[in-house]
Amino acid sequence: MQALRRVEGVAAPLLRPNIDTDNIIPSREITSPGREGYGEKLFAPWRYLDSRRTENPDFVLNRAPFRQARILIAGENFGCGSSREMAVWALHQFGLRCIIAPSFGAIFRSNCVRNALLPVQLDAPVVAALGAAAESGALRLCVDLEAGEVIEPGGQRHRFAIDAAEREMLL
Repeated sequence: MQALRRVEGVAAPLLRPNIDTDNIIPSREITSPGREGYGEKLFAPWRYLDSRRTENPDFVLNRAPFRQARILIAGENFGCGSSREMAVWALHQFGLRCIIAPSFGAIFRSNCVRNALLPVQLDAPVVAALGAAAESGALRLCVDLEAGEVIEPGGQRHRFAIDAAEREMLL
């Protein structure tokens, strides 16, 4: 696993609550036992309009600049549901390196840490404000794991806590 110290880049807003692992990677998209090929399957029911994979232009990750997002700003209870590790693989293979949310499914959070995807938990009002700022498409954040901070372009900092064992595993 590659060390993860800082994540910098475009933040994409997806503030729906209770996005479960079946939304992230539906079971019908799990077609091989390997770890590869999941990025294009990420959020398939929302990203695509049909079985030919015609992109839904209204879905955030199908729009510029969010196609290159490194950070996802998500709603409450992100990654709830099953213990499907492929959900984390899909997020990572799409190019995301950090998920910011008010809360996470416990097993999902653990899977994130084991797969170099940084789960950052911030208070719901902070997440909502970051999501609103990201809607413009111009929000670039820096998430510094060593400092335990999310840094906005204007310099505003939001501290986050991470378990020492999780931090060590990511670093």
